Amino acid sequence: MSVNKEIKRITTHILQEMKHRGEKIAMLTAYDYSMATILDDAGLDVLLVGDSASNVMAGHETTLPITLDQMIYHAQGVVRGASRAFVVVDLPFGSYQGNSKEALNSAIRIMKESGAHGVKLEGGVEVVESIQRIITAGIPVMGHLGLTPQSIYKFGTYTVRAKDEEEANKLKTDIIALQNAGCFAVVLEKIPAKLAKEVTESVNIPTIGIGAGPSCDGQVLVVNDMIGLTKGFKPRFLRQYINLYDGILGAAQSYIKDVKAKDFPNEKEQY
Repeated sequence: MSVNKEIKRITTHILQEMKHRGEKIAMLTAYDYSMATILDDAGLDVLLVGDSASNVMAGHETTLPITLDQMIYHAQGVVRGASRAFVVVDLPFGSYQGNSKEALNSAIRIMKESGAHGVKLEGGVEVVESIQRIITAGIPVMGHLGLTPQSIYKFGTYTVRAKDEEEANKLKTDIIALQNAGCFAVVLEKIPAKLAKEVTESVNIPTIGIGAGPSCDGQVLVVNDMIGLTKGFKPRFLRQYINLYDGILGAAQSYIKDVKAKDFPNEKEQY
C-alpha cells in the first residue's frame, strides 16, 4: 500500500479518521535524529520516543532508570527528524504517578522543550486524574494498558497480561475510562488477541497493539528489535525485517582488517 505523502503532518484527528475507515496505523519507536529522518521518509504515521530508550540506548535492564531530562533529549532529536509523523513521548517512571500536578508539569516540559505532539503514560483508572489535567492544558495523551513495563516489579514477569477474567475485566473498564478521560489512542501490550479485538471494537479511539494480535487499529514495535540491532531478543510478537547486527558487525570487521593491512585509506581516499 502506498503512503499518502500529501499529508503535511499526521494529527490526532487524522489517526481518528484512520480508525473509522479501517486504515491501519503504523508506529515505531525512535530515539535520535538520524533514525527519525529515515522512518519519517518511509512514511511512518507515528513515532514513539519510548522509555525503551532506557533498554536499547542506555543498556538498562528495565525502563525505570531513564529520567525526564533524558527523554526530552531523545525527543528533541526525533522531532527535528520528523516532518510528517506524529511524535509522541513517554512520560518516564516517577514523572506522573500519584501526583497529577507533577504529571502536568512533566508533560508541559516535554512539549515545550522538545516540540513533540503528545505524551504517553501507563495505567488505567488510577492515572485518569493526571490524564485529565494534562489534556486540560491542551496536550494530547496516549494511554498504555496490558503489560506496562514501568510496573515490572509489581508484575514480576514480562509474560502476557489479562489472561484471567478479573484482569481482562479491569482492562475493559480501564480502556473506557481512558477514552472518557480524553485519550486520543491507547497502546495494548502483550494481551490475548481475542481480548484486544473485543476492546478495540468497544472504543471509538484507535488501539495500537504490540503483541496484541491483528485486530488493533495499528501496530508498534521497538525499531532496534525490528531492524535486528538487538541481539538475542526474540519474543513471539516480533517480526525482524532486517539483521543489522550482523551487517554492522561484518562492516566493522572489514574496516578493522583494512586498517590493520594498511589498505585504508588508499590513494583515492587521501588529499
